[in-house]
Amino acid sequence: MSETEARQAQVDRNLALELVRVTEAAALAASRWVGKGDKNAADGAAVEAMRRAFDSVAIDGTVVIGEGEMDEAPMLYIGEKVGLYAKSGGGMRADIAVDPLEGTSLTAKGGPNAMAVVALAPRGGFLHAPDVYMDKIAVGPGLPPGVVDLDRSPEENLRALAAAKGCEVGELTVCVLDRDRHKEIIKACRAAGARLMLIPDGDVFGVLAVAQPETGVDMYLGWGGAPEGVLAAAALRCIGGQMQGRLIFEDEAQVARAREMGMEDPHRKFAMEEMAAGEVMFAATGVTTGPLLRGVRLIPGGAVTHSIVMRSKSGTVRYVEGHHNFRVKPIL
Repeated sequence: MSETEARQAQVDRNLALELVRVTEAAALAASRWVGKGDKNAADGAAVEAMRRAFDSVAIDGTVVIGEGEMDEAPMLYIGEKVGLYAKSGGGMRADIAVDPLEGTSLTAKGGPNAMAVVALAPRGGFLHAPDVYMDKIAVGPGLPPGVVDLDRSPEENLRALAAAKGCEVGELTVCVLDRDRHKEIIKACRAAGARLMLIPDGDVFGVLAVAQPETGVDMYLGWGGAPEGVLAAAALRCIGGQMQGRLIFEDEAQVARAREMGMEDPHRKFAMEEMAAGEVMFAATGVTTGPLLRGVRLIPGGAVTHSIVMRSKSGTVRYVEGHHNFRVKPIL
């Protein structure tokens, strides 16, 4: 490795840890609202803390997946500039995808799997997805390419996945958001003999779960937010797996918006590598506890956080436990 390559590798590693600090800040702020029944306050606290934390990250970043359009979101909106060099133009030029609080309702109710999420890619690396639904399918690493496909039925995908894993369909677990729109998917999976993990919210977790053996999830299916789909694709790019997504539009205005954002064919199927391209980094910090991450634990004078950070360049997955002393630095 040359001196230049070694220096760049060090920058990448440091940047990955900086992203963890960003998600930690959002998770700590949101944790103050766990179980208090106010999802908007929890989300607002996470957004504000995450935005402030970005001010110290050595990038020239542009939010491409955020809280919405500029006229809908006061901060972390699509197109907003973030990072230490956002105004001066120095540092790494990067696209940023954020979900400051994935699982706002989960946080308000004290439910599991709420987390703060950030992904980073080189400029142009993320699919510029409008805030519409995306039909998704995802499986973990180590499987033949194309083992599952959005254009197949749930039963066909389950049979193919079971054959690839050398098991029976009845041994597979499918994660699906517990929504009325998924009644037919749920019915088809059960008819095929598969087990189900129905989650109330948080489909970034649902996709991530397919690549983490401790969750017991083999496949993710169903409609969720398109922005969350891009974040999930970024995570799978780092950790390994397969994913496809197709945007679901309610009207022609949404189709037109997608075209304005650069999509020549908004109705086509997107591969994981098209949703998150280049050398991607991903970080998430638990707000409430789930199978993947432990939630924020408040202790006298401080808190303990649990995060995951990944880089597609190295394929490394790290879990980070942070001990925060509020006597030295107050909570954001």
